Amino acid sequence: MTQILLPALGETIYMSLVSTILAVIIGFALAIVLILTSKNGLRENKTIYFVLDLIINTLRSFPFIILMIVLFPLTKILIGQSIGTTAAIIPLTIGAAPFVARLIESALKEVDSGVIQAAKSFGASDFQIIFKVMFVEALPSIISAITLTLITIIGFSAMAGAVGGGGLGDVAIKYGYYRFQTDTMIYTVIILIALVQIVQSLGDYFYKISKK
Repeated sequence: MTQILLPALGETIYMSLVSTILAVIIGFALAIVLILTSKNGLRENKTIYFVLDLIINTLRSFPFIILMIVLFPLTKILIGQSIGTTAAIIPLTIGAAPFVARLIESALKEVDSGVIQAAKSFGASDFQIIFKVMFVEALPSIISAITLTLITIIGFSAMAGAVGGGGLGDVAIKYGYYRFQTDTMIYTVIILIALVQIVQSLGDYFYKISKK
């Protein structure tokens, strides 16, 4: 049993961490553009905001399983195969990036406008306002957003096992569902719950540190 579950756990952690890192990078970039071009933003641009907002909402509306199947051709072009642990990173990233963008956008919007105006009055550039004012002020909320994203991606990675993504989801389906090994299914669920609890605890820890 251990020989099956441990490699699957490693695959799940690998998929989840890499996808989260990529999704946060892409999502943060998208959030910055949204903040800059939004109404009353530092570089207000209704056209750019509308197009980007539409793309993000469209991607967020796709159920993950469908998105993964739709992205099979793109995944094969980028990775050389459409199934497998590494291949699953592409749809996981694309599925999570719009989610991250919205969370970080909301976090940045919560920053007191008075602080931003004060920075402007001191001659701060857009870059300085975004990264030295808004990002610093919104850091606790951004940490919570990243924690939530990682937990969500862990759930997505389990679903990816249904279409050959590997990891604990694959083990649950192959052994727990098709071979009626109930104990394997139970162990898989327990491991996933424990993994989520660990991630949430770490997220809460870093959140408290950032609030000090």
